[in-house]
Amino acid sequence: RVPAVQWKQWYQRRVRGREVQPELANQLDAFIQRLNTLLLVDKPFTFVLEDPTGNSFVENPAAPSADPQLKVEHYLRSKEEEDALGITAIKENNTVEEEEEEQTAVTENEDSSVMTFEAMCNACGKEARCNMKEVSIPFFKNILLMANICDHCGFKDSEVKSAGGIGERGQRIHFQMTDSEMDLQRDMLKSETARLEIPELELSMTSGSLGGRFSTVEGLLEQIKDQLSSVNPFSFGDSSKVDTATKMSSVVQGLEDIIKGKRLVELILDDPAGNSYLQNVYAPDEDPHLKITEYERTAADNDELGLSHMKTENYGEEEGS
Repeated sequence: RVPAVQWKQWYQRRVRGREVQPELANQLDAFIQRLNTLLLVDKPFTFVLEDPTGNSFVENPAAPSADPQLKVEHYLRSKEEEDALGITAIKENNTVEEEEEEQTAVTENEDSSVMTFEAMCNACGKEARCNMKEVSIPFFKNILLMANICDHCGFKDSEVKSAGGIGERGQRIHFQMTDSEMDLQRDMLKSETARLEIPELELSMTSGSLGGRFSTVEGLLEQIKDQLSSVNPFSFGDSSKVDTATKMSSVVQGLEDIIKGKRLVELILDDPAGNSYLQNVYAPDEDPHLKITEYERTAADNDELGLSHMKTENYGEEEGS
């Protein structure tokens, strides 16, 4: 409880403030009234939380399924934001072309195909190394494997990018597991734009989850299981709700059963960019358990991929001319 003396002091300050700045006091009252109205949730409203540190979190009550009302976007911090956070800039962007050529080097190996260049560590912001190699996936396309290594903090990260462009159409892959021993060892490429679903577990992961990954089916399921615990702090521990914790534990256990070969499920990989892949173990023959469907992207898909406002013809001309 707040002592009566403090309430009296607060009330006196508020009265004096109204006498000195009545217009500002009225604006504050109107703002407080708007906040009270939002608490009633009589009509929809948008809540935006922007955190340069990336350490904020909004609970997803539908977890592990995707929340249609929640959208998470990652962005590169500006120099002003890094200065405010105390992150020291590694180098200024005024290096000349000759210095950039010296920084890019090819590692000494048999085929001289691994490139090493300087990058910035996503964990500490200091100088790190990025190793990049182009790999060809049989019966698919070329991809770029990238591994970041920081000698300062020890942080390691890897990601996969398509070496080509965005496909002309989106692609949806349906895969029904029938043999755990064989199916778990299938190679699988999930691009950063792909959505992954496991209907039997009511699990749905939106695009951007896990980033781009090239692994086996088993390896990807392991990564999903680990991430469910790390990105959903309100679903575990003392602060979690009983029903949410039970549902999340059931999904994690379901993933564990699939990995151990105790359960067969259907995997759906939906990639609007058409850059995802699941190995056909019967190639070049058709895989009876693998169905790949191409589809026309929606306007929302094109907007998310950055295609809606991309000008590919006559880009030397001014718009409206």
